[in-house]
Amino acid sequence: MALSAQQFTQLNNSPLSNTPGDSRSVNIVDVNGDGLDDVFISNGLQGGQNNELYLNLGNGVFEAVQNDPIVLDHSPSDGATFADTDNDGDLDAYMVTWYGALNFFYRNGGNGNFTHLPNAVTGATGTYSETAAFGDYDNDGLVDVYITNSGGDDLRDFLYRNTGNNGFEKINATVLNENTASRSANWADYDNDGDLDLFVTRESQHINNLFRNNGNGGFVKVSNDPATSEVLSSITASWGDVNNDGLLDLFVGNSGNFAPENNRLFINNGNGGFTTAAQGAINTDGGCSFGSAFADYDNDGDLDLFVANGFCSGTINNFLYQNDGTGVFTRDLTSLPSYLTPCSFGAAWGDLNDDGFQDLVIANCKRNSAAAQPNHSVFINGDNGNNWLKIKLIGVNSNQAAIGAQIRVKAAINGQSVTQLREISAQSGYCGQNSLTAHFGFGAATQIDSIEIRWPSGLQQLLGNTAVNQTITVVEGQASGLNNPVNSALKIQVAPNPIGDTLNWTLVNDKPIRQGRFELVDIQGKVVRSKGAMQVDAGSHAFQFSTAHLPNGVYALRLISDIGVSGAVKVIK
Repeated sequence: MALSAQQFTQLNNSPLSNTPGDSRSVNIVDVNGDGLDDVFISNGLQGGQNNELYLNLGNGVFEAVQNDPIVLDHSPSDGATFADTDNDGDLDAYMVTWYGALNFFYRNGGNGNFTHLPNAVTGATGTYSETAAFGDYDNDGLVDVYITNSGGDDLRDFLYRNTGNNGFEKINATVLNENTASRSANWADYDNDGDLDLFVTRESQHINNLFRNNGNGGFVKVSNDPATSEVLSSITASWGDVNNDGLLDLFVGNSGNFAPENNRLFINNGNGGFTTAAQGAINTDGGCSFGSAFADYDNDGDLDLFVANGFCSGTINNFLYQNDGTGVFTRDLTSLPSYLTPCSFGAAWGDLNDDGFQDLVIANCKRNSAAAQPNHSVFINGDNGNNWLKIKLIGVNSNQAAIGAQIRVKAAINGQSVTQLREISAQSGYCGQNSLTAHFGFGAATQIDSIEIRWPSGLQQLLGNTAVNQTITVVEGQASGLNNPVNSALKIQVAPNPIGDTLNWTLVNDKPIRQGRFELVDIQGKVVRSKGAMQVDAGSHAFQFSTAHLPNGVYALRLISDIGVSGAVKVIK
C-alpha cells in the first residue's frame, strides 16, 4: 500500500499546550456531549497536584475547566479511564493514584459537570495504582473496571464488577490474583468469541499475563505463548489489527531502569495465540517506552503507531511508526515537527479540530525530582487529501458508550478489497485513551461498501454503502446512522418502572424539537414500539403508549431527534 506524505504542526499559545505539569494520563473524551472531543490530563507530582480538563470549543480552541471537582483533588494521580458507567448518556471517570493515596470516582451529571463519589469502587482504600480500564467483561450492559497496582505491601490488582445503581463489588478471581507489579490493563476480544479478554503488563522482568474470558464470568490464564513467555519489563500495551485480517494484534512497550529495552509486536494467529513479528523497527529500536497508541494518522487504510518514551538516560526521542498496510512498520522521522521530549508518559489520538485527521496529545513528565515541569505536546494533523469516516456508537442493550464493540468497514483501497477493524476501548495504552469515536482512513477511495458492527450484547448490525468524509452516529438496533450526537440535556424519566400494560414517561428538553421519534428496543436490538413525527417546545412533556402485547423482559427507551439522541432508559416489564 502506498505511503502518503503527512505533516503535523505543534499547537502553541493554548491552555492545553502551555500548562506545565508532572503529567501521566491523556484521555481524549467528549465529556459534555457536544460532539467535540475534550482532553483530560492527570498529574502525578508526589506531593499532590490538580488534574486538568480542557473543553474543546471548536477550531482548535480549548478552555481549561477551573472549578469542577475533577480538577481539584490535589492528589498524585496516575492513570484514568472514562466510560458511561450508569448508561445515562454521559461519560463518568475513574482515576487512580500512587503513594498510598485514595483513588477517585467521578459521576458526570451532564454537560461535563462531575461529582466525586468517595465510596465508589475502591472507596477509602489507599493504593499504589498505575492505571485502570473500564470494560463490560460479563456482557450485562454495565462496564466493570480493572485496576493495576505496582507498590505497597500487596501488589495484587483489583477487579470490580458494576452492579448498577452506582455500585461496584470486588471480584476475588483466583486466576487474576498475580502478586507482581503491573502497569497497563487492556480489555480486548482478541479471540473474536464475543467477550472481552484482558492483557496485563508486568514490569521488573516479569512475564506478562493474558487472561482469556471463558464467557461465564471467569478467566483462564494463557501460558506457553510468545506474548506471555518472554521475561521483560513491560509498561504499555496496545491492541490493533495491524494487517487488516480481522484479528486484533498486540504491541508491548518495554523499559528498563533508565535503560532502553526493545519493544515487541505480536501477530494474532487466529488460533488463540500469537506469533512474534519478524524483526523490524518496532522490535529493534529500543527506547524506554511508557505510552502507546494505534491510529491511522495518514488515512491510508491501516493502523500506524505512536510510542511515548520517558525516564531514560541521555537524549529521549518519541517514536512514530508508519504501517505499509501489511503490518510492517517503518520509523517516521519527518511528520512530527519534533520527536524530542524531556520525558513522556501517556499519549492518545483524537480528531481535535474535527477535520477528519487524527491529532496527537502527549503527557510529559519530570524525568527526575530536580527537573522542571514540562508542558504537554499537542500535534495537529494536516490534511493530505486522503478520505476518512468517523463512527460514533451508542449502545442500547450494550453499555451506552459501546466499550467492547467491534466495527468492520469494507472498501476498495488501491484496487484491493480491504476490511478494517476497530474495537471501542476505554484504555488504548498505558495511561492513554483514544477517542471513543472510531476513525477509518481510505486513501483515495470514495465509497464504503459495508459497515458491520458487533455489539457487546451480541447483536450484529450491517449498514450498506456509505459516503466518505463524514461522521455518522449508529444507535444499537437502529437501521441507519445519524449525524446527531448524544444530547445529555435530553432526559427521559419512566414511572412507574417496572411497567404494566402502559408505558408512561416524561421528556425534559432544553431546546425545541422539530423532528423526533421515541423507540422502544428489545434485548435483541429490535424496535418493538415507536412514536414518531414528534414536535414539542422546550420544557417537560408526558407521553405514553400501550405495552399490553409485549412479553415480560428488559427494554430500552430512547429519543432520536434533530437536536440529538437521548440517553437510553432501561424499562422492565
